[in-house]
Order: sequence, then structure tokens, then C-alpha cells
Amino acid sequence: MKHGSKGETRKIIKQLAGLFLAFFKLGLFTIGGGYAMIPQMQQIAVTEHHWLTEEEVVDCIAVSQSLPGIIAINMATYIGRKLHGFRGAVAATVGVVLPSFIIISLAVLVLGTIGDNPWVAGAFTGVKAAICGLILVSAVRLGRQVLRTPFQWVLMIAAFAAIGFFGINAVWVILVAAILGIIYTASRKGVR
Repeated sequence: MKHGSKGETRKIIKQLAGLFLAFFKLGLFTIGGGYAMIPQMQQIAVTEHHWLTEEEVVDCIAVSQSLPGIIAINMATYIGRKLHGFRGAVAATVGVVLPSFIIISLAVLVLGTIGDNPWVAGAFTGVKAAICGLILVSAVRLGRQVLRTPFQWVLMIAAFAAIGFFGINAVWVILVAAILGIIYTASRKGVR
């Protein structure tokens, strides 16, 4: 093995370890999972490490939301893959999942012993309210980045009404929105 290849291997291992640790910390210190992680993930990927631009984060969120699974895991996998291929995807995904796995395993042991403790119930009440706030922050930030035309605003309001008031499955709303987006974009290009 050449000396240069050892140095390159160390560099790759250091990058993968950094990716793993960044997502491990995210998974460890972000309460609320999925959507609650989006603001912190944006902070890490855009501001702290400059892995992605704001526009790339919006694309990452769109892709991650449209795929099956938990959005935070999908985003971690997406970012890891974009940065370092398959190995990066594995490092980021394991990093974001491992803290939850450890904490849930320990929580099951602890919660089984404390049962209906009013202090624990009170803590969960506060945490749930804070998580709603984190999700709202994510929605507002995403809206600022994405909603640029009246068409997008109308589509967002219609999607909200379809899911929130009429109980239409989100998969159908996303499919219809994608089709309408294609038609709208094609018609706008045809007009010019």
C-alpha cells in the first residue's frame, strides 16, 4: 500500500467519523424525532458544516418526505450519500438512529419501573408542547424557502385543507400536487 493511499484512507475515515458524530449528536440531543429534527439538521448541514446549501436542504426535505420511512433518517441517509456515497449514507444513518435505539432500550427498562408517575407524565406533557413548536418552526422556515409564487401558496393551502379538514391520505395529496406542479411548470414554459 502506498503512503499516499494510507493518508487518503485516514482522511476518509476521519470524514466518515465526523459525519457519524454530527448525526449521533443530532440524534442524541434532539427530542421529538422526525420533523422536530429538521431545524437542527438544517443548522448542522448548512451553517455549521456547509455540507449543503439552503436550496439543497429544501430538495433533501422534499425527497425525504416523499419516501417511505422516518424523515430524519431519510435526510441523514440523503446527506451522507451526497457527501461520501454509500459509506457516508451508512455512517450518517447509523449515527442518527443509534442514540434513539440506546435511549428507547433504557427508557423501556426505566418506564416499566416507574409506571404512572405524575412527574413523568408532566414532563411528557411539556415535551410534546415543545415538539409542536419545533415542527412549526420547521414549517415556517420551509415555507419561506419554497413558497415563492401564488400557485405554490394555493397548492399549500389546498394540501393543508385536504389533509387537515377532509382527512385525505397524504400520499394522494403529494401525488396530485406533483401532477399539478408538472402541468403548471409545462404550461408556464409553453407561455414564454
